[in-house]
Amino acid sequence: MSLTTAPVSAAFLFSCCLFTLHALHMFQLNSYKIGIQLRWLAGHRRGWLGRNVLLLPLLLIFRLNSQIAPGAMFVCFSGQALAQFLYARSHPAKKPLVYTNRVKRLLTTHAVLLSALAFLPPSFANAGGDGAASFLAVWGLWLAFLHMLTPFFILLANIVNSPLEKWINNRYVDDARRLLRDHPKLLVLGVTGSYGKTSTKFFLHKLLSMKYNVLMTPENYNTTLGVVRAVRENLKPWHEIFICEMGARNVGDIKEICDLVKPAHGVITSIGPQHLESFRSLENVVRTKFELADALPEGGAAFLNLNNACIRAERNRRADSGPKMKSVACGFSEDCDYRAHDVGVSAGGSSFFVTMPDGENLAFETALIGRHNVENIVMAVAAADFLGVGRNDIVIGVRRLEPVPHRLQLIRSGRDILIDDAYNSNVTGAKAALDALALFDGRKILVTPGMVELGSRQDELAGQFGAQAAEVCDFVILIGKLQTENILSGLKKAGYPEDKIYVEDTLAAGLARVASLNTDGERKIVLLENDLPDNY
Repeated sequence: MSLTTAPVSAAFLFSCCLFTLHALHMFQLNSYKIGIQLRWLAGHRRGWLGRNVLLLPLLLIFRLNSQIAPGAMFVCFSGQALAQFLYARSHPAKKPLVYTNRVKRLLTTHAVLLSALAFLPPSFANAGGDGAASFLAVWGLWLAFLHMLTPFFILLANIVNSPLEKWINNRYVDDARRLLRDHPKLLVLGVTGSYGKTSTKFFLHKLLSMKYNVLMTPENYNTTLGVVRAVRENLKPWHEIFICEMGARNVGDIKEICDLVKPAHGVITSIGPQHLESFRSLENVVRTKFELADALPEGGAAFLNLNNACIRAERNRRADSGPKMKSVACGFSEDCDYRAHDVGVSAGGSSFFVTMPDGENLAFETALIGRHNVENIVMAVAAADFLGVGRNDIVIGVRRLEPVPHRLQLIRSGRDILIDDAYNSNVTGAKAALDALALFDGRKILVTPGMVELGSRQDELAGQFGAQAAEVCDFVILIGKLQTENILSGLKKAGYPEDKIYVEDTLAAGLARVASLNTDGERKIVLLENDLPDNY
């Protein structure tokens, strides 16, 4: 490396480093799935092409006068690096890149690949025969080309590392399997569903803890490796029940977790059109969620929410012709084993009765709002009763339930109220949140960036959500113009006044808009529905 090329190399590496960290951050948010990342790159091509726009002058400069190549290369790469740095400073990530060991290995492999390609083959540049000028011109274009393809080198590094990652993951999985095998009396209760599974998991933990020592997967650790981590880090000899939340984006994901933890019983909360980009169809979602029921041993109970049409239909189909399954029906209808009725829901909480399988009626009260919370509580009541928790303790436990963070969580600020339903919105959950918003007195304000991953039904369901919001809300604040177009269209089709709709670029700007709204002295009831991560 000469004095001429050293500054150019430094500027190139610095700019590539910033570009790499951004691409790797998105890859992490996309669960290290190459297919999802490629779709993300296709959908955000303007963004990643924009991160190379300052390199385009190089093409013109080299064509006009290759003698000025070193200076032009340095200026272009430095300018590109500075632009990326300033953009990152002005757009802080909601959830920054986590520097796990896997990320460090990816960065190492990526650096080796990029360095080899950038600095090893310049000899071919002399083929033109014009000496140093020709070399610099071709090398500069080569670096610009490599810079533009940086996101794809992350994917290449992932492919190179995949045998090592697979070996490491298998080692962790085997360790978790050994730990579970060393607890032969541990009862595993699986919980899955398109939505409601995390809330139900927390409710189960509260009720079952009235009698047992209970471990649950923390936060949203619901992938195979998330469960593995929970087991390896948290499972203790005194635990009697392990509540395992099971998430899925593809057919077979639930089966993979079941093969690991061997659930004795299962809870399926609800099924709907979620993650349709990867599942492709609602039928595949149903099949995947029922992989939990298929994995149960003889005598195992599947607690099913019969209020959900998909679950009811699948249960009936299996009763007629499919594999036999011991199901425990929960819900509001007469044919349920655990039937909730006389449900009273207000802004102050919910009250309801549950008729148990032996006919006893239990009265419940909870501070949680929303009818769908009652659905989830009934599932937890059924499982706790089935597993021998005393009924008085169940009633007390329900009274002590607290809102799960970011799932219809009430946050009071003086007279105003924020209903935080920011976690991973879905069609049914969003409608339930609007129903909860309608319970309050005051000016009702919806703040939302919309919903994602609804596949071919994205436009239809977003428009439907807009029409539902028009029936409830006094103001609607949409976050992000492009992704909320169909919600806006649904609002307009429903005849919603356009002067009550605001479109802002960021959540911070949306909340500032809320603060500025004049509500004539009435308190503001703000529903925050969904908060998309940085990859949307």
